[in-house]
Amino acid sequence: MNVPALIHADEHLLVFDKPSGLLSVPGLGPDKQDCLSARVQARWPEALIVHRLDMATSGLIVMARSPEMQKRLSLLFEKRRMHKRYQALVLGHPVPAPDAQGWSRIHLPMRIDYQNRPHSIIDFGHGKPSLTLWQPLAAGPWPGCTRLLLEPHTGRTHQLRVHLAAIGHPIAGDPLYAPLPAPPWPRLMLHASELAFEHPATGQACHFVAPVPF
Repeated sequence: MNVPALIHADEHLLVFDKPSGLLSVPGLGPDKQDCLSARVQARWPEALIVHRLDMATSGLIVMARSPEMQKRLSLLFEKRRMHKRYQALVLGHPVPAPDAQGWSRIHLPMRIDYQNRPHSIIDFGHGKPSLTLWQPLAAGPWPGCTRLLLEPHTGRTHQLRVHLAAIGHPIAGDPLYAPLPAPPWPRLMLHASELAFEHPATGQACHFVAPVPF
């Protein structure tokens, strides 16, 4: 098993660039045991998962090297002090309505669709508050799509995928929320490109970047 690209390693934590198509943690069944955590633990047995990316999403994942560091990193996510940015190719050309900092907002409540797992849905009655910021970066490499920079301020299941589909611009290659023919998109065009936080052990400002593969 190949270990995903190592972006950073110190005595407290590890940062990897997960490829699309690889689970973050084991799934149900013997055919879903190959995953990032298993591959990493084959080399760093002490490594512990802190957060996940969807199987189809590529990009940055941080793992802890002790239970104490796992708690500290998890707390950063809980308190929204782990700053994440993504890039995506979306269908169509969304029209921005930027604030003073240049971000447009998608503020739509979400919940898991318990009758149709693994989908999530917009639900104004029972959904949890969910906020995604976005900026257009450029025209996409194919006609009819746009490259966006995304910054989720909450961490709902499939948040970026559901929010973008809800405004009429689903992520290209999304089999759940944009069930269109796959070509020319070989995968879900969503990548966790940046991760920034204060190192829980050293207090150092950390900023990691993973090149966008599409």
